[in-house]
Amino acid sequence: MSIKSIVRELKEMKDGIGNISRRGLEGKHWRGRARSHIAPDETPAETDQIEQGRWANLPQELLLDIVRRVEESETSWPARAVVVHCASVCRSWREITKEIVKTPEQCGRLTFPISLKQPGHRESPIQCFIKRDTATSTFLLYYGLVPSEGENDKLLLAARKIRRATCTDFIVSLVSDDFSRASNTYVGKLRSNFLGTKFTIYDSEPTFEVPMQTQHANRMSRRFHSRQVSPRLPACNYSIGAVTYELNVLRSRGPRRMHCIMHSIPMSSIEEGGTVPTLTSLSETFGGQCPQLSTSKGKESVSDISSPSPAQSPVLAQGSEEPLVLKNKAPRWHEQLQCWCLNFRGRVTVASVKNFQLVAAVESFHNVSSADQERVILQFGKIGKDIFTMDYRYPLSAFQAFAICLSSFDTKPACE
Repeated sequence: MSIKSIVRELKEMKDGIGNISRRGLEGKHWRGRARSHIAPDETPAETDQIEQGRWANLPQELLLDIVRRVEESETSWPARAVVVHCASVCRSWREITKEIVKTPEQCGRLTFPISLKQPGHRESPIQCFIKRDTATSTFLLYYGLVPSEGENDKLLLAARKIRRATCTDFIVSLVSDDFSRASNTYVGKLRSNFLGTKFTIYDSEPTFEVPMQTQHANRMSRRFHSRQVSPRLPACNYSIGAVTYELNVLRSRGPRRMHCIMHSIPMSSIEEGGTVPTLTSLSETFGGQCPQLSTSKGKESVSDISSPSPAQSPVLAQGSEEPLVLKNKAPRWHEQLQCWCLNFRGRVTVASVKNFQLVAAVESFHNVSSADQERVILQFGKIGKDIFTMDYRYPLSAFQAFAICLSSFDTKPACE
C-alpha cells in the first residue's frame, strides 16, 4: 500500500469516527430533553476514540518512517495537507509529526497555523501574495508566487478593514468569513491613529510565557456584553510592534518614509548567532488542537476590546534587549522614467506609492555585517489590479509581515 493510500484511508477513518460521535451525542441530547426531571449540567469526559483505532498502535519506527516520507514528498500546497492529516490521526501521530516537521526558519515551508507566528527562512524569502477586495474591505494573504488559474491557492491569513471614529482597525483571522475576536480563528489586529501615520500591531498571544497573574489581570480588563462571553476568547491583545510614517504633505519629501519597531524581536536577532523567541508548541496558541491553516469558524462576538497601551504591554515590560528597528530602503531617481525606482527582482511590476522594501536600521556599534544591513527583510509591491506580492524572511513572521503590509492600505492624508 502506498503512502498516499494510507493517508487517504486515515482521513476517511477520522471523518467517519467524527460523524458517528456527533450522531451519538445528538441522540443523547434529544433523549435527555424528553425526561421531566432536570439533570445536572455535566460535561462527559472526552475520550480519544481515534486512539483505539488500528493505526494508533503502529511501531514507532514504522510510524516515524511513514510520516518522514510523507513530509519529504509533499513540499507544496495543496498536497502538503496530507502532513496535517497525519497529525490529526491521534495523539501519537501528532507528536511524531510535530517532531519531524521543522519550523519555517529551518525549512522555509509553512505547515501548521503556528508557522504563521514563527520567523521566516534565513536563507531565502517566503513568497506570498495579497488579494484586495474593495467591496468588502477584506485582504487575503495566500501562499505562493502569484495567483493560480485553478483557484487552488493556499489561504494563510485574512484581514478586514473597519473604520471607526478616531482610528482604523484591521482584524486578522485564519479564515475569510469570520472576523469575530471571540472566534478561535482570531490572530491579532492592526490599529491606526486618526491621521493614519502611526499603527500598532497587536497579537492575540504573547511571544513568551506570561505569569498567570498577568493573564488574569488582562482578561479582567476586557468589556463584554452580558450574553457574549466566550471561553475561547484570547486572553489579551499584546502590543508587539509599531509602524510609523513620516509626515509628507503633498509628497514634498519624495516617497513614503516608514519605520517599524518590532518590540517582540531583539536587535541581536540579526547579529551573528542571534535568535528570535519562537513558539514551538501548538498548544501555546491553539489550545492543543492541530487544525489546518484554515479552521472552522466560531459564532461568538464581543464588543470593542480595551487593548493595553504599549507602556503596559507585557512584551515591552519584560523585554530587556533593544528592539529590532526596520526602515524602508531609499529608492533612487530614474532620469529616463522620471520616477523613483527600487530593484524588486521581478516581483513587482506596477508603480505604486504603496511599494516598499524594509531593511534593518542598524548603527555603527551593532555587530551586523554590511551584507546583512542591505538584506531586504520584507518587500511589498503591486503586480496587478488589487493584487500585491509580499515576500518576507527571518526574523519576521508571516503575521508580522502581513500586519506591516496592511498599514500601507490605510488612507494617509498627511503622507500623500
